Formats: sequence, C-alpha cells, structure tokens
Amino acid sequence: MPSTKKRRGDTPPPRTGTSETEVLRGFLDYLRDSIAAKVDGAPHPQARAAMVPSGTNLLGVLNHLTFVERATFLGDKVTNWQATFHAAPDDSVADVVARYREAVERANDVLDACIDLAGPVPGRRGTSVRWALTHMIEETGRHAGHADILRELIDGSTGR
Repeated sequence: MPSTKKRRGDTPPPRTGTSETEVLRGFLDYLRDSIAAKVDGAPHPQARAAMVPSGTNLLGVLNHLTFVERATFLGDKVTNWQATFHAAPDDSVADVVARYREAVERANDVLDACIDLAGPVPGRRGTSVRWALTHMIEETGRHAGHADILRELIDGSTGR
C-alpha cells in the first residue's frame, strides 16, 4: 500500500502546430515526457519490483520503450521482446531514464531528417514515418498508462 500521497499536476495535451507532422510529433513527445517523468525519481527497489501478477514493473516498462524507440527509429534488431521488460540488475532508475532519453534524442534526430510522412524511416524498409510515429504514440501511450498505475502503487504518486 502506498505510504504517502504525492499529487503531480496533470499536464494537458500539447498545443501543436496544424500540420500532421507537428501533431504526431507533438503528441509523441508529450507521451515520452510523461512516462520519463513518471519513472524519474521513483524509489529504486520498488521501481524494479513486480507490482502486478504479470511481473510488470516500472523500470521494465521504460526499459522496453527504450528498445522500441531504438528498433522503430534506429533500426536496432530485437530478438526477444519479452526480455526487454527487464532492466539489467545493476541499472538504477537514473540509468534507465537516461538511456530512454538518449534513445528519444537519437530517434528525434532521425525524425528531424524526415520530410515526407509517407516515406520510409531511414534504414527501415517498408516502414513509413507516419506508421512509425503512430505506432510509437500507441505503444508509449499504452505503457504510460501502465506506468501511471505502477507508480501510484509504489508511492501514491499520481498525475502526468
């Protein structure tokens, strides 16, 4: 049971430009920031602990999203997706958050070079930039919801 209630103010959805690219990237960055903030500062042993019967834990969720960012935008190959839900034993909360933010920064560098949403993600045959952005919004949003629940179970923190 959470020991203290910490209410973080909700951050409203982003106000973006009007182009499809601005909207998609704005919402993706909003979700990325939300989940990184949800994990950042979480107490370490609890952040790694399985909080639900499936074994899902806060560090594992963000670790997984790091692999998804890298596979989607940087072309990294992942052979065991289930294994990505577990941070390395020596990883601290700060390590996992920093690794995620670095992957996001590198992914954004790739996206900055993309002019056509219908075109392929550089180095990814058959994956359009539009599909990749939409997939990452879905994937990040889904796991941000998991992180909301896990963080509240850990220490009562709520909000985006």
